[in-house]
Amino acid sequence: MRRLAERWRESLVFMDTTVTLEVVLDAPAARPEAERAIERGFGWFAAVEAACSRFDPASEVRALAARPQQPVEVSPLLWQAVRFALEVARQSGGAFDPTVGQRMETLGFVRNHRTGREEPSGLPASPGPSWRDVVLDARRRTILLRRPLLLDLGAVAKGLAVDLALRELEGFPGAVVEAGGDLAVRGRNAEGRPWRIGVRHPREQGALCCVLGLEDGAVCTSGDYERRAPQGGASHIVDPRGPSDPCAISCTVVAPGAMVADALGTAAMVLGPDRALSWLEARGVEALIWTPQLERRTTAGFSGLEVAP
Repeated sequence: MRRLAERWRESLVFMDTTVTLEVVLDAPAARPEAERAIERGFGWFAAVEAACSRFDPASEVRALAARPQQPVEVSPLLWQAVRFALEVARQSGGAFDPTVGQRMETLGFVRNHRTGREEPSGLPASPGPSWRDVVLDARRRTILLRRPLLLDLGAVAKGLAVDLALRELEGFPGAVVEAGGDLAVRGRNAEGRPWRIGVRHPREQGALCCVLGLEDGAVCTSGDYERRAPQGGASHIVDPRGPSDPCAISCTVVAPGAMVADALGTAAMVLGPDRALSWLEARGVEALIWTPQLERRTTAGFSGLEVAP
């Protein structure tokens, strides 16, 4: 009989979701080291939220929004998040766009989860901002907003924090970082086997649509059920290019890192299955997409990741 290894896990709330970090210990004496590593991992969530949250009046994103038409030097964390978001926007033809902050505010997504208060930016709901209105200067590490706009980095920041936290858990036989629909793993679980990751069914409450087996990588799911606006119940995933009928109700992406998986999954929700699947395969990731008609669509290699429930 295989002897189960010990594990240590802790949970805290960041980015309006419960974040759980877990490590597999090779010996009981490793627990203090695990506690320190997990604390450093949580530190990344705090740092990324302080840089990238549009809900916090003291964040870098809000400070940037207050200085349109000026090049603003930003932290390495905000720089990395914005640079990646703009690249995904370019590759997706604008199906993913980080400049939808004001539009999200008009839908009612303005509550700061730490204070419980609604803290809108105060920027007018200006029509037409796009990722092309954000200018980067790599040499000076500055960001210039060509017009007043509010960045929404929700589909990038959480994945970035997951990736950074997982790096802190290197050196253990196995580790997992889970934050809402974003999850990344390394090594093997306490049973010495690949991590088993359940994927939520988009319409059957409490049910899984599949289980994945993974040793190193990330699984991120975007769904229209995740978060609804208080004004009219709109989904938090919108088509930045304008109003449109929903193309997908859920998208799960498996990729080397959570930031990649999260952003690509959000773009795929807007692109719709036919276009999204080939677009995702071209970027070397696997995916499962559910249509509004509850049709299951996958990339060619996704079924190879599935294991028995």
